[in-house]
Amino acid sequence: ADEGPDLRSREQREGDALAELIDLMLRADQLPEHGGEPVTLTLTMPYEDLANRVGHATLDNGDHIPADQARQLACNAGIIPMVLGGAGQPLDIGRKTRTFPAAIRRILVTRDRGCAFPGCGRPPRQCDAHHIRHWANGGDTSVDNAVLLCRHHHTLIHQSKWEVKLVTGIPTFYPPAWLDPNAAKLAILNVAT
Repeated sequence: ADEGPDLRSREQREGDALAELIDLMLRADQLPEHGGEPVTLTLTMPYEDLANRVGHATLDNGDHIPADQARQLACNAGIIPMVLGGAGQPLDIGRKTRTFPAAIRRILVTRDRGCAFPGCGRPPRQCDAHHIRHWANGGDTSVDNAVLLCRHHHTLIHQSKWEVKLVTGIPTFYPPAWLDPNAAKLAILNVAT
């Protein structure tokens, strides 16, 4: 109710929920997946801390693990370097393809930590990468034009007047004017804690 009315019929909502459940169940007997790609552990920590075995790493779900445990996990896994806020960002593949490649999705998982809609706790594996400016309308497939949204909020953004924009790299959601007459002044930030 806080997001506004869901314009889908009860049958459509139930159908969407069933489709999401079927999608999750169809993948249950396959190799573990995380948003459609084989499981990849993404840690965020300074390289110097990892090398010196000090501090802690942050997992993509926000949990913290000691540096020694991160080193042990990295021993049998590939390490994906991810520059946060560096000159090499953002990843951008322009208009060549509509779908988000795994590298961009990994950065979205690190930045958004799941559905970016305020108050939603859906984990990354249950989220889609959403083009903020739709690909059909000239939007690029890039980190600067993407946000992770669960199926419910992805549908809400497409079928209602809710808007999402990146403000200084943070997904910011704007409610429809009928929900708040001052919607132009109101921005709801998703602040990861």
